[in-house]
Amino acid sequence: FLQVPATRYTYTPLNELKGGMIVNVYGVVKFFKPPYLSKGTDYCSVVTIVDQTNVKLTCLLFSGNYESLPIIYKNGDIVRFHRLKIQVYKNETQGITSSGFASLTFEGTLGAPVIPRTSSKYFNFTTEDHKMVETLRAWASTHISPSSTLVKLCDVQSMQYFDLTCQLLGKAEVDGASFLLKVWDGTRTPFPSWRVCVQDLVFHGDLSHIRRLQNLAVDILVYDNHVQVAKSLKVGSFLRIYSLHTKLQSVNSENQATLLALEFHLHGGTSYGRGIRVLPESNSDVDQLKKALECASLTANQCSDGVCQSECEDSFPTSSGSVSLYEVERCQQLSATILTDHQYLENTPLCAILKQKAPQRYRIRAKLRSYKPRKLFQSIKLYCPNCQSMQEVLHEGDLDRILQENATKTPNTKLQNTSLYDSKVWSTKDQGERQVAVHFVKNNGILPLSNDCLILIEGGTLSEIYKLADKFHSVIPVKSGHEDLELLDLSVPFLIQGKIHHYGCKKCSSLRPIQNLNNLDDKTSWIPSSVAEVLGIVPLQHVFVMTFTLDDGTGVLEAYLMDSDKFFHIPASEILTNDYLQESMDMIMNMLCPPGKKIGFVDTYPWLECFIKSYNVTSGTEQQICYQIFDTTVADDVI
Repeated sequence: FLQVPATRYTYTPLNELKGGMIVNVYGVVKFFKPPYLSKGTDYCSVVTIVDQTNVKLTCLLFSGNYESLPIIYKNGDIVRFHRLKIQVYKNETQGITSSGFASLTFEGTLGAPVIPRTSSKYFNFTTEDHKMVETLRAWASTHISPSSTLVKLCDVQSMQYFDLTCQLLGKAEVDGASFLLKVWDGTRTPFPSWRVCVQDLVFHGDLSHIRRLQNLAVDILVYDNHVQVAKSLKVGSFLRIYSLHTKLQSVNSENQATLLALEFHLHGGTSYGRGIRVLPESNSDVDQLKKALECASLTANQCSDGVCQSECEDSFPTSSGSVSLYEVERCQQLSATILTDHQYLENTPLCAILKQKAPQRYRIRAKLRSYKPRKLFQSIKLYCPNCQSMQEVLHEGDLDRILQENATKTPNTKLQNTSLYDSKVWSTKDQGERQVAVHFVKNNGILPLSNDCLILIEGGTLSEIYKLADKFHSVIPVKSGHEDLELLDLSVPFLIQGKIHHYGCKKCSSLRPIQNLNNLDDKTSWIPSSVAEVLGIVPLQHVFVMTFTLDDGTGVLEAYLMDSDKFFHIPASEILTNDYLQESMDMIMNMLCPPGKKIGFVDTYPWLECFIKSYNVTSGTEQQICYQIFDTTVADDVI
């Protein structure tokens, strides 16, 4: 490979990255999406890497050229990124491409040749780089699990998502939205595979050779954005197809009873890294595949000479007794939820989970028999991620009562008009001419516009605070202390933005004077987490807390759901004040658990595919196993 004279570069460990840096990094791939067309003519590749510091970094890499993005074939590959820009988005550090970005990729397999993969004509690769690749390979071999999503055809199951390494035998355009790929990997599927009729299609490939393979070939239908890639593939090339989906389907035959066949689909979109990559023949996985294909081809040729005439290419071997009607029904229904991680886990029946000790993690497929609370607004709680405590959201009547109790105190004039804020005081006609002080926080000595302005209010009632919150960016209820303005008791929100209330944990917070707002660099955005930090507050999260009773036909299990915004795609912090979001929540729950209908396994109740984890809870001398849903979200077509 081409190489310019060696130049020493400094590589930054992932645990030392900060926003604004432009760095060179090495890492092991934990997750990736092959490049896909994102906006206009720009391709995007999403890559999550990890290094010896065990810190993960997700990178969003953009380019107008598909081939200039990192050439990654599987998790465990080693990458080197040059001139990666580090930014902070939603409190998460991420990497993005900057001017001059370049990458090298290497196989992560121990003992494999260290050959850089890149589209660049010139690059530096020194002996230090070689040592770095070998070091990361050795580290990854003991710290990174092998890619369990890579599955052979002989091991596939129904309703599974997996990555397949295979050879392309033929292809044909079915219609404008789907394309057929005939592939094989030298092994036979546990169920007969479904076939697409190619009689009326323009087929590219040797059909006589495919017939000789004696049912080793499978048909894959690819959809939408993957069609153009499929069209460009050359027959005979070696492929890796990511997030391939299988399901069992009934097949009617004139000569036989209704049988089951395994369908293969590559759905549209790029979720979970869906896509197709052509593998080079130098790839170690291709070497293994070639050996398997040679052996299988030899066996298939022997069969075609008369040894195995009982198996016809277009027939389906019977599978009587191998799949129950219950399994057929659950395989044919789409799930109302999708999994956001850990797709390598296999489904476990609830009856088996109920017999096992905790802690464990499981993937399940079940129906929602019932849920609590039935009044969905009662499911909103306040959660402290620091001490794991949970508390109720304050009702407006209780909040107004606390504010009115503090409204009887007269504002201290000595604490008005400081370098931080300008103050205005009003006397109301009710409650004995109650005084209300409003302090307008300045930005570099200048009062900002109302939509950027934070105000501090003393002596205000809830209705008065709501009126101000409609006009100003943010409102903080305060009281006069001995030397400075202070926050009210953390029973009330420490920050109000529009109709959203931000609360702090009484147990974990250590309140600081209001003058500490001077330490904020940005006095226009008023990010709640930043305000909380300078005021010594540990913020509470609004979360949905619900109990789902799940039933899969083998057992019934109660699982606990605690979610802020991922499961329902609805922010828990906004639902109490937004009628539209409340209606959306009602619609989702009515879809997952139709009211007034009895649960069954061939009915309108949808299947939920979920991850649950078991854990032990001790109460006095008794120990109980509980279950919690995690890394699961409602499917987009349900919302």
